[in-house]
Amino acid sequence: MAAKRFFDDSADPDSNQPNYKRIRKTPSFASVIKEVVMVNFLDNFCSALEPMLRRVVHEEVENGLRRCSRSIGRSPSLRIKALEPSNLRLIFNKKPSLPIFTSSKIVDSDSHPLQLLLVDATGDCLVPTTLSSPIKIEIVVLDGDFPSGENETSWTHEEFNKNIVKERAGKRPLLTGSELNITMRDGVASLGDLEFTDNSSWIRSRRFRIGAKVVHIGNGQNTVRIMEAMTDSFMVKDHRGELYKKHYPPALEDDVWRLEKIGKDGAFHKKLTSHGINTVQDFLKSANIDPEKIRRILGNGMSEKMWELTYRHAKTCEMGTKSYIARGANYTLILNPICQVIRATTNGQICHIRELRGIQRAYIEKMVRDAFTNWSSLEEIDGGLVNEPALLTQGEPAVHHLNAYPRSALLTAAGGSEQPVEYTDWIVNPAHICLPVENGVRYISESSSEGELHYL
Repeated sequence: MAAKRFFDDSADPDSNQPNYKRIRKTPSFASVIKEVVMVNFLDNFCSALEPMLRRVVHEEVENGLRRCSRSIGRSPSLRIKALEPSNLRLIFNKKPSLPIFTSSKIVDSDSHPLQLLLVDATGDCLVPTTLSSPIKIEIVVLDGDFPSGENETSWTHEEFNKNIVKERAGKRPLLTGSELNITMRDGVASLGDLEFTDNSSWIRSRRFRIGAKVVHIGNGQNTVRIMEAMTDSFMVKDHRGELYKKHYPPALEDDVWRLEKIGKDGAFHKKLTSHGINTVQDFLKSANIDPEKIRRILGNGMSEKMWELTYRHAKTCEMGTKSYIARGANYTLILNPICQVIRATTNGQICHIRELRGIQRAYIEKMVRDAFTNWSSLEEIDGGLVNEPALLTQGEPAVHHLNAYPRSALLTAAGGSEQPVEYTDWIVNPAHICLPVENGVRYISESSSEGELHYL
């Protein structure tokens, strides 16, 4: 039997042939176990090493920051101090003009741009003051409910910043203008053009404030705390409401719905226009001639309180300088724009109220009613008489008569003699104001014992 021959692979002449199959060695069980143990060891080692490395890094970072802060503290130019309390504060010089509408310029009560002042509040009074360096100021919008409670006059810088209101998502900046960041010099700064782009109905308080805070003081004076400024709270209405806003004060030629409690195209407006009362001047003339009639026109829907508010608002209008002349057979009346008698003359002489008796008084009152009816035909003059107190009215509501006449005044004769005539007894008695009207006219009588004018 022939012996077996063993060959080395490298010596096999056919090992480089393509069809030659190399026999792959299978790893042993021990080597597999060793590899698994090594992997587990590395995982456990890394897990144990990570917390230690984190702690070492954290300690080194803290030590580095401490060393850095000590070096900054040793340098006077880089030293940071806490804001020192002071009595300096910013204030708005005047209140904003109300109402405020979106896309409309915000101005003060005198129709000028809002103005900021720097004041010292050390004592009971606010004393204007200045700093030697310019002050950078930022204008912001605040929640109308801030500040509240006990902090109505003082608050912290953090509380102020916390109550700044930003625009709604997807909206333009809430407050726009050419100068939202301004520089105050010599203790005064004007805000320029400011406009709201959104109304205030979407926040809980439904009101905004305009605030001003210091962001930088020149020449290293940032350590001084200057209290922020803020306006009173107010509503911001959509600009579409501006078309319907009331005027303060109203003008004589304004539509009658510009008055309080009379809405445009509302029930009261329609009732008044249906009777030819279209303007504030028409309203006042009618109220002076026959207040009961205009009250009947308005109906029961207008309460006594509403009427008083409407009439008081109407009476704030500017009268202007125009007067109107009504001429009769022997009498000449000069009326103001709301049909009140400023001056009455008979035969070229001033008529004293106490001299008007019976027929004379009734005749003048009839002339006033006729002048009211034929207002467009009256002679119009431009002069200073319109601001003189009315001598005779046909039935002005009580709210106008209270303290309406002075205890003494001077009348100048109309005949050109310029002779003053003094009267001292034209004092209204409020107890007799609201008595009824006879034949559509309020008559004026005198009490010689008390020296008063009152209604019969």
